[in-house]
Amino acid sequence: MTLTQGQPRSMGGMTTTRHFTVHHDGVTIPVSRGGRGRPLVLCPGLNSTQADLHELTGLLRHDHDVVTFDLRGHGLASAADGYSFDAFLSDLFAVLADLERLDLPSPPVLVGYSLGADLAVHYAAERPDAVAGLVLIDGANPLPEPFITDADLAQFRAMAEDPATRREIEQAMGTARQVLLTARHVLDLQLEMDVVRSAILDRYRKIDCPIHMIMSTSIAGDSTEGRAPRHNRLWRAGIDRLVRERPHISTSWLDADHRLALTHAPDIAEIVRSAHPRPTG
Repeated sequence: MTLTQGQPRSMGGMTTTRHFTVHHDGVTIPVSRGGRGRPLVLCPGLNSTQADLHELTGLLRHDHDVVTFDLRGHGLASAADGYSFDAFLSDLFAVLADLERLDLPSPPVLVGYSLGADLAVHYAAERPDAVAGLVLIDGANPLPEPFITDADLAQFRAMAEDPATRREIEQAMGTARQVLLTARHVLDLQLEMDVVRSAILDRYRKIDCPIHMIMSTSIAGDSTEGRAPRHNRLWRAGIDRLVRERPHISTSWLDADHRLALTHAPDIAEIVRSAHPRPTG
């Protein structure tokens, strides 16, 4: 792994954003850092980028020294030969591999969105002394049963291949919001995440730092028909299961769907600020 430092850039006079490039496993990962206060690393999820999370990042930087990055095949990161969960986890490990070169004064709070939440839990389970706390946004849910059943496959495949979705992806090509994964990559990862989450309670058992969950009440939307009611019930059941097992974990529910990191950035930033306030004195 190599880390290349770029030029600092002003961020509205409030602070300076520094840009780095991490090279590992044949991919290039762009990293940005800016803000003041307690160190925080924001990990995006599947189909989300630093650019998508810019509002949340900007709000977090008022109280935190925030490091953000793009996962392989997302945003300004390069494409890769593979897009498995372990491959994405290696991206997070690479970004955090040399905290001294990133010059973080203390272990960071990890904030993960969707897939990024699962990556944060796995990282913290393997490196518990390297994490000050976790804030997990609509992910890392120990579901009591698979989210995607055989009956759901056709609908999820259709969603991934929806012409409007594909047009949106094509329009983002060449920009900081591009996603290079194919519809097949996305579906395979969604199926893999059911397997990962079926065993994630074992990971939670290895973590002693404070954990706060920020979850959507309607991850699948608010429809009363189709897959939405089951998926929304299952999403809450997974968190109920987690809190029974690990009662010290705190939870906030937002009246939102899975896009909450984009649509409810001020609410999320306030929850993070309350869970991990800026030190005084």
